Amino acid sequence: MKFISWNVNGIRACVKKGFEDFFDTVDADIFAIQETKCQPGQIELAAEGYHQYWNSAERKGYSGVALFSKVKPLAVTFGMGIPEHDTEGRVITAEYESFYFVTCYTPNSKNELLRLDYRMVWEDAFRTYLKELDKKKPVIFCGDLNVAHKEIDLKNPDTNHRNAGFTDEERGKFTALLDAGFTDSFRHLYPDAKDAYSWWSYRMRARERNVGWRIDYFCVSDRIKEHIKEAKIHAEVFGSDHCPVELEINI
Repeated sequence: MKFISWNVNGIRACVKKGFEDFFDTVDADIFAIQETKCQPGQIELAAEGYHQYWNSAERKGYSGVALFSKVKPLAVTFGMGIPEHDTEGRVITAEYESFYFVTCYTPNSKNELLRLDYRMVWEDAFRTYLKELDKKKPVIFCGDLNVAHKEIDLKNPDTNHRNAGFTDEERGKFTALLDAGFTDSFRHLYPDAKDAYSWWSYRMRARERNVGWRIDYFCVSDRIKEHIKEAKIHAEVFGSDHCPVELEINI
């Protein structure tokens, strides 16, 4: 199966920049997007042949995730079932016969790390949530996880050490998540790949110079990691400050 994840940084804007062309061409079995920044009724995507599921934030123009699936899931849930975490439209879970699929938009710790404390609480809740799913059947989860895990995952680690997305605290939580029984699919296949990024600032020609961060992921339960066929970063695809990432897996 082929899966795609893309932080579109506003789906209405991304549609004007070629979103549907990529969506149609890539022909994914499941296509997940983050940071939709829209409310129900503000956009309609044809997405012929797909079942659509949207989880919007209560706050207008903020956050939000969506999932498009060729196969109708057995069940779909929105959020983690925790009220303090479920008002910002950050998680959709689709259950299939042999696995769970989760798309996630992890909270950003913000400038001056104003939201780092909340982020730590979120991380613990999300890890627990995934572990509970994993007890039932394997999990594939994806999204903008707002963390560059290792120094190899961003261009300038030395100057970003205490910036949101590369704090010791955030990186430690991602390590704890992997240690809980999950595998970063890209690093599983390409442990030493450098200059492989999925997000670039709009400032100072960062994308043109490939001064970026790898903060968009596909992770899978450890017990299915050997089924991973390919993990790609579509840096050639524009339309957002993030690019799409891809997972191909036999499941």
